[in-house]
Amino acid sequence: MASTPDFQAGSSIKAFSSIASTLDSQAGLKILEDITTNAAQVQHQVLDEILKRNANTEYLRCFLNGDSDKELFKQKVPVVEYEDISPFTDRIANGEPSNILLDEPISEFLLSSGTSGGKRKLMPSTAKYMDMKFVCSQLVNLVMIKHVEGLTQGKWMNFYFMKPDFETPSGLTATTFMSSLIKIIQQKYPQNKIYTSPDVIIRCLDSNQSMYCQLLCGLIQRDNVVTTGAAFASTFLVVINFLEDHWKELCSNIRTGHLSDWITDSGCRDSVKLIMSEPNLELANLIEQVCSAKSWEGIIKKLWPRTKYIGAIVTGSMAQYIPTLNFYSGGLPLVSLVYGSSECFFGINLNPLCQPSDISYTILPNMAYFEFIPVDTSNGAVCTGKENIVDLANVKIGQFYEIVSTTNTGIYRYRVGDIVKVTGFHNNAPQVQVVRRQSVVLSIDIDKTTEKNLSKAVMQAQLHLEQLGFLLIDFTSYANTSSIPGHYVLFWELMMKESTSDVGELNSEMIEQCCYIIEESLDATYKIVRKENSAGPLEIRVGNRGTFDALMEFFIAGGSSLSQYKTPRCIKSEDAIKLLDSRVVGRYFSPKTPHLLPDEI
Repeated sequence: MASTPDFQAGSSIKAFSSIASTLDSQAGLKILEDITTNAAQVQHQVLDEILKRNANTEYLRCFLNGDSDKELFKQKVPVVEYEDISPFTDRIANGEPSNILLDEPISEFLLSSGTSGGKRKLMPSTAKYMDMKFVCSQLVNLVMIKHVEGLTQGKWMNFYFMKPDFETPSGLTATTFMSSLIKIIQQKYPQNKIYTSPDVIIRCLDSNQSMYCQLLCGLIQRDNVVTTGAAFASTFLVVINFLEDHWKELCSNIRTGHLSDWITDSGCRDSVKLIMSEPNLELANLIEQVCSAKSWEGIIKKLWPRTKYIGAIVTGSMAQYIPTLNFYSGGLPLVSLVYGSSECFFGINLNPLCQPSDISYTILPNMAYFEFIPVDTSNGAVCTGKENIVDLANVKIGQFYEIVSTTNTGIYRYRVGDIVKVTGFHNNAPQVQVVRRQSVVLSIDIDKTTEKNLSKAVMQAQLHLEQLGFLLIDFTSYANTSSIPGHYVLFWELMMKESTSDVGELNSEMIEQCCYIIEESLDATYKIVRKENSAGPLEIRVGNRGTFDALMEFFIAGGSSLSQYKTPRCIKSEDAIKLLDSRVVGRYFSPKTPHLLPDEI
């Protein structure tokens, strides 16, 4: 579709902001069509605005000497990683003016989850940019209302959790993206009645009290719930595990009309009283009957029968949770709506009811200036030379790229670290699948196992487990180099399909076969180092029930947010490894060396 010559990105975006706030689907989606149709022009205007406004900042003057020419920007400004910009963000956090990076006041810092690279990033944010992200969150609602009939005729049981903010020496707040977004939504919609949980419960900083009360409110309003979910698949499964541990207590509260005494947060107690105004023996008995079943297969649909879908990110490293979510969901669609991070909001899924394997996100060209570094899929290498970088309009379908973003918040040509595959276009905006994180790998020798390849191999072992009546709840890994030769270690937590109790004594042959299946599924380089004894047999360490809840609590205690927490696929913290080892009930090794196929030699 050709670009409209007189298209004005700014006026269209402002119009959408107004429309999105009223949930006017037809008008809001029309603006989305305009933005994606004129994607190249929008990108041109976004970069032009960023450079003209910030040309005289300390950072850009180092490379452009006050010039705002876009081609000079591409020639002179380097592609950077967080370590390159953190000295500048640290200076602002410690009291220096924002114009080191941008000619606009920084309103707060956004904290990354801190579990991928082992430390949390401090990313600048502005009031204007958070408003843009709020508009995008409303756009997601418009897309879902378009695709799911009756979504506005019920309650949304979405589980959100906030993390305590902290103040930097400069007086600026450092907070998680989810906490910041929740605050904006609640500020703009102070009387919002669409969610099952009142705002004050979501704002409770004690995640256990908040989770308990969110579940209680959702159960009391079960007949009105039309959708449920959380930011990530892993977070939603944490909620289900919490329900497994507390359903009897929740039933008792509903039966008596009295909230448990350990819920001490006054906001939670007052809010629950408004919803649980009297005892409900019939509802308590019904929930008890459902939850006391031997198997929890389909539990979501049984407890909340009007639920139309589960909303949670199930792409990238979250894909391994799909079988477990399918087990609990009762066949409900798994809807992965957004692609974003603390650094930048990238895009949305315009075909939300597709199969998880088909999920692609349409890049929103108004959110930042995007560039793409080609990735050589034969060896995973990123072509980092500036001459290889292409802009949004010139990406190719089927090609893999690492995304580089230049934002309205003072981040220039920043390597996000995500590898994506271009699957098509919506109008003239590319659609991408999130493949893996560039930085997360296991390596013993010359082997380099990516997150994508590891997850794919583990999923092959999952198929074997499921045939034997087991589910893989979660996994992580690390490269054990304390012995010679070193070897891959995977930590697993398992559950039996027909019972929510612990798995008990495991069949050694079954887990050893899983070790071998994983090794067989890894690439030729790994098999070569195994054959040459440069790497030892892969090991699986099975933890007891609650192992990954304990790992999550470990990271949260270190400052991560429950709403943004994702189980790291590669553990780097020695303390985290010690914690996991303390929960291990069995260790199993691959019984033989994986064989090389003729085309792998």
